[in-house]
Amino acid sequence: MLRLAPEGYLRFVQADKFNVTFGGGEANVAVSLANFGFDSAFVTKLPQHEIGQAAVNSLRRYGVDTSLIVRGGDRVGIYYLEKGASQRPSKVIYDRAGSSIAGASREDFDWKAVFDGADWFHFTGITPALGDNVAAICLDSCKAAKAAGIKISCDLNYRNKLWSKEKAGRVMEELCGYVDVCIANEEDAADVFGIRAADTDVRAGEVSREGYRDVAKRLADRFGFEKVAITLRESLSANDNNWSAILYDGTDYYFSKKYKMHIVDRVGGGDSFSAGLIAALLSGYDAEKAIDLAVAASCLKHSVEGDYNMISLEEAKRLAEGDASGRVQR
Repeated sequence: MLRLAPEGYLRFVQADKFNVTFGGGEANVAVSLANFGFDSAFVTKLPQHEIGQAAVNSLRRYGVDTSLIVRGGDRVGIYYLEKGASQRPSKVIYDRAGSSIAGASREDFDWKAVFDGADWFHFTGITPALGDNVAAICLDSCKAAKAAGIKISCDLNYRNKLWSKEKAGRVMEELCGYVDVCIANEEDAADVFGIRAADTDVRAGEVSREGYRDVAKRLADRFGFEKVAITLRESLSANDNNWSAILYDGTDYYFSKKYKMHIVDRVGGGDSFSAGLIAALLSGYDAEKAIDLAVAASCLKHSVEGDYNMISLEEAKRLAEGDASGRVQR
């Protein structure tokens, strides 16, 4: 997607110019993995014109394979971001109706060719929310990935401006039957599947670790997931959050370290967590080390402007291993 944002902390109504960047759930994961040294490819549909090419170029810049992107349609989806501060929350306005990917057809994608030589497939709940046709494309991709023996991860990533909770629940119920690793934030399971954590009030910044043990187990029991990872954001204000996560492997629960973050840009935080977890699991990390790396990578993303996580694997490892000083590296 094309991201348009006022400079700094200006509100929409104050802005006389907007900064232009690109991003989006799966694209952010692909860029993070490429920055970590993994071969990653992004699959979507973008228009042939110059704005579509600029989106492609933004991925190429960071080493993402764009050869599988279908070209066609008339426009790139847009979102406007107003960054929050203190007790004023950030605000997102979508302008993505009629985008190329929203108008895509199942015939646009040759999933057998897409998955040739692949080890992992990741998608988010944002994509099937774009329309029944895109949900059908997602289902095709999951079936093909499963048939090819590829691990599948899904970030539930519920967006109430894109579809209702009822529609999300119906569509994601079927898609999750193909998923091996489920990723969610502290609200997604409740929004999509009605599975709520006890003793938790996300608006008050109160998150119960014990409550999310139950959420993770109920998700795994319902869908047969191999692993469930849930990020736990305690929002003290728009600028300051506590950040941690839980990983459940069907038997044991693993809690990450908790970080106190002062936020530069929180968009893409969950996507950087997904990328860190995928990188760790592909690298054969044990569960405890994997959840610590994922949380460290996503913690550092909150210090980076834009959707893409400009963090190296070495930087994420350094934080995961305990160097949270922020001291100058010389």
